[in-house]
Amino acid sequence: MNKMIEKIVLLSRFNKQLILFIFDSIAIIMAIFTSFSLKLGYLYLPQGDFVWLIFGSPIVAIPIFIFFRLHRTVIRFISFRGLWSIFQATTLYSLLWVLIVFMTNIGEIPRSVILINWILVTLVIVVSRLFARLLLSNENIANENVLIYGAGSAGRQLSNALTGSKAYKPIAFIDDDDDIHHQSINGLKVFSSIELKGLIEKKNIKEVFIAIPSLTRVRRNEIIKYLEPYPLVVRSLPSLSDLETGIIRINDLLEIDLRDLLGREAVLPNKNLLKVNIYKKTVLVTGAGGSIGSELCRQILFLKPKKLVLFDISESSLYIIEQELLNINAPNIEIIPVIGSVVDQARVEVICKYYSVATIYHTAAYKHVPLVEFNQSQGVINNILGTLSAAKAAISSNVEIFVLISTDKAVRPTNVMGASKRIAELVLQAFAKQDQVHNTCFTIVRFGNVLDSSGSVIPLFKKQIKAGGPVTVTHIDIVRFFMTIPEAVELVIQAGAMAKGGELFVLDMGEPIRIHDLAVKMIQLSGLVVRNANNPEGDIEIKYTGLRPGEKLYEELLIDGGFTDTETNLIMSAEERMIDWDKLEPLINEIEVAAKVSDTEKIYKLLKKIVPEYDDSIEPNHKK
Repeated sequence: MNKMIEKIVLLSRFNKQLILFIFDSIAIIMAIFTSFSLKLGYLYLPQGDFVWLIFGSPIVAIPIFIFFRLHRTVIRFISFRGLWSIFQATTLYSLLWVLIVFMTNIGEIPRSVILINWILVTLVIVVSRLFARLLLSNENIANENVLIYGAGSAGRQLSNALTGSKAYKPIAFIDDDDDIHHQSINGLKVFSSIELKGLIEKKNIKEVFIAIPSLTRVRRNEIIKYLEPYPLVVRSLPSLSDLETGIIRINDLLEIDLRDLLGREAVLPNKNLLKVNIYKKTVLVTGAGGSIGSELCRQILFLKPKKLVLFDISESSLYIIEQELLNINAPNIEIIPVIGSVVDQARVEVICKYYSVATIYHTAAYKHVPLVEFNQSQGVINNILGTLSAAKAAISSNVEIFVLISTDKAVRPTNVMGASKRIAELVLQAFAKQDQVHNTCFTIVRFGNVLDSSGSVIPLFKKQIKAGGPVTVTHIDIVRFFMTIPEAVELVIQAGAMAKGGELFVLDMGEPIRIHDLAVKMIQLSGLVVRNANNPEGDIEIKYTGLRPGEKLYEELLIDGGFTDTETNLIMSAEERMIDWDKLEPLINEIEVAAKVSDTEKIYKLLKKIVPEYDDSIEPNHKK
């Protein structure tokens, strides 16, 4: 039986519809025979022209069925709306067939036959669809045994939801409360976490659902670490604030959020600072379609600016973020998408003046280290000259505040991207020192890697794990700072609100994370096992590819190590070396000339001159 179902499932849509046409035609003919036989009390055999009318009945019915799309409905997903369509189609067919019989004067039909025929046709078509749905609904469904971690209210609701699921079979609860161990809740026994290993092996457990929405991130992280050694897929319910209805559904389950691996609690923002540079003001975000820029736009929109100007050189990225923001219910806020390059000072200046921009968040930059290392001149033009052009446009347009988004790679850089961002910082510091000749407040916010941004290791690892590996890590000892994009953006907005001019704010990124360990966690939390020399039968191999040009083993957030605390946790103010504009300007002019002719040797020397701590042992050959 299962093999027959599999063969039906593998048929093309046309062949499946053809089978339905044939079945319905036979059913329609047999319904008429049965109707007469039930009325007459014996097997009815038609004679004369009535034979053609009976065997020709599918010619009347099938076009009607096609009109009501009975053969295009996906059987396994048929709904009450589909059943209503069947009722309408069979009713119309029955009436039309009787009308044809009367019009042809072949003979009289008892009224009871008309009613019986309609009932039979409707029943056969409905029952056939429901029967097919019953068979096909079990097709390729793997009833996976799962454990629910947490026997509280959320866990009990989740077990009820899973009881009606064909995909998951709840086996037991795991809970840390000793008082309920080995008791039964909703028919499932409660076990302690120390019994987890035995349950996994004995019951063939494939997944664990963490159903404790009130967990702190630290405690959630402890549970995740405890589950890591086991070949399990780990999913979790969202926080209590996200479960507004109080009803737990299977769809509420999420894959483990990699934020849980950071091991720290999120710090609540200072709401008074969030609106300072945004509320009822015109805000411009450069690089609005990027990872940081797009999240800035989302958060800015909820802070109720007067206008939000989206500035990006990428038409496709600009369109995507514009459409997303337009779908957010934010009345009385004008969203303005602008295509342009930050290198084009005149373009930025026109936009700032036309829309009376008060605040600029400058996120536009080339950030991928290997790409910028290979395209030195373009990295310099975009990151240095683009920042310079945008800053000059802000000054000439009397923009109130200009916030530069910088990177930890600007600290003792070993690559062109980091050096170019450090020079962008120096440009703003120099302009800030000239505050007596302009009205714009310049400030800088520096932070490390953000989770799930484009080009980061997180989406790369996800893609590699999904493809079966290998997961590629450049070096076994490489470490990086990580922060979530929303948290970083929230802190950027607050830091900008604290600015008086010339500050270099540094976000506290917590403890650095070893990329190798991150890869192992992601593999294990996907229910897979790392394949290595000690475990050649594992699922996913971790392959070490070597450090890329300009890449270093660890990142830093401070050059000189000196900083002062601010009124907001996780934000520090650093005091670092700066260069006066009269000394910096001629060097920037030389860089511009060298970049425009792709003189990479000259670019390298100038970067080294402006940023003495720039330590690049990679020869700049083959760079453009």
